[in-house]
Amino acid sequence: MAKDALSLPSDDPGRVETVSEFTRRVKALLEAGIRPGWVRGEVSNLRAQASGHVYFSLKDAGAQLACVLFRGDAMRQSTALRDGLQVLACGEISVYEQRGQYQLIVRLVLEDGVGRLQQEFERLKQRLADEGLFDTARKMTIPAMPATVGFITSPTGAAVQDFIRILQRRGWRGRLVVLPARVQGEGAATEMSAMLQLAVALGIFDLLVIGRGGGSLEDLWAFNEEPLVRAVAACPLPVISAVGHEIDFTLCDFAADVRAETPSAAAELISSNFVACLERAARAAEGMDEALEHTLGRARERLDHARSRLRLLSPQALVEQNHLRLDDVSNRAAAAVRAAVQVQRQGFTTLAGRYRACSPEPRIILESHRLLALWKRLQAASPRSVLHRGFVIVRDEHGRPVPRRAAVKSGQRLANEFADGSVTVRAE
Repeated sequence: MAKDALSLPSDDPGRVETVSEFTRRVKALLEAGIRPGWVRGEVSNLRAQASGHVYFSLKDAGAQLACVLFRGDAMRQSTALRDGLQVLACGEISVYEQRGQYQLIVRLVLEDGVGRLQQEFERLKQRLADEGLFDTARKMTIPAMPATVGFITSPTGAAVQDFIRILQRRGWRGRLVVLPARVQGEGAATEMSAMLQLAVALGIFDLLVIGRGGGSLEDLWAFNEEPLVRAVAACPLPVISAVGHEIDFTLCDFAADVRAETPSAAAELISSNFVACLERAARAAEGMDEALEHTLGRARERLDHARSRLRLLSPQALVEQNHLRLDDVSNRAAAAVRAAVQVQRQGFTTLAGRYRACSPEPRIILESHRLLALWKRLQAASPRSVLHRGFVIVRDEHGRPVPRRAAVKSGQRLANEFADGSVTVRAE
């Protein structure tokens, strides 16, 4: 069997893998088979890139492990890495295929002293989980519209200010009561447990929030102390745990009915239903405008759906070809129209020239000039023009012109015609 496995696969080419395929298979096996976990070692070969990524190795007396801390995770670390530092690193295994090298993708780095707290955290977490303290079945539902909320936190911390500011910004109308307690140091867990009991005894709260701002594992350790965790789990009122930043986890987070990543996130969670109700009331007040907008929206959705179906039913390549053909035909048609118009324009120009050649207008102009010249000559030869030059036409009593003196008799009445009128005279 071993001989067959090592023989050349000439009869089964499908059994041969490329380097990339083989490395991909190794990557899948490692990443699926090795769960994320904690590794203790000494930092060496530390390199911080300009991109913000940090590369280093973890080593001990017997081996070393390549590690990478990507920029987003590196910015959230509170531990300053340096060569020779003994740390605990939490992450998952990965394979860098280009080099065929496996490495640890680090998500969290703690100094080895902090690592002991982390181990204590994990042991207590496991013990309480085995008791069923973190079971989902025992958790209560957070009220949708809490009228009175109690916040167990330090009254001077930034967390309570952020909490109040977000509730005010979102227009929350409930009542907030700050139950003051220390949230760090010796005795902090006892004070917070006492405030939980006081809140239950007062009987005025619909919801309790317990939390503080971010910090190191030591700063948040009060929320990991067993008495407080058990008090949170046993509280008959719904409890939201809002401790630290998004990456911070405490045992109170697991014991509470709901975990909020930050106190600000808890404020948003509490006010979310109230804000939603305000929005629903505003939408209801819109009346017919909203109904019209809804109808138009549905129509647009149906239109978009119809367009999507049309695109699915129409092969894209055929449509593109038809677009090209349409553009080609359009260009050819436009060119043909332009050519036809040019031909017609040339014909029109020729006919216009012929029409101008046959037009009577030049002859009319010429004859008009000739007529004007004849008129001027006629006017020059007219008796009226002679009279205007100072001459007089003598007419007899019958109105006939008298061209000779011999034709005039003594005592004969004559009419002298001037340019501006006639005068009757008597010859002597």
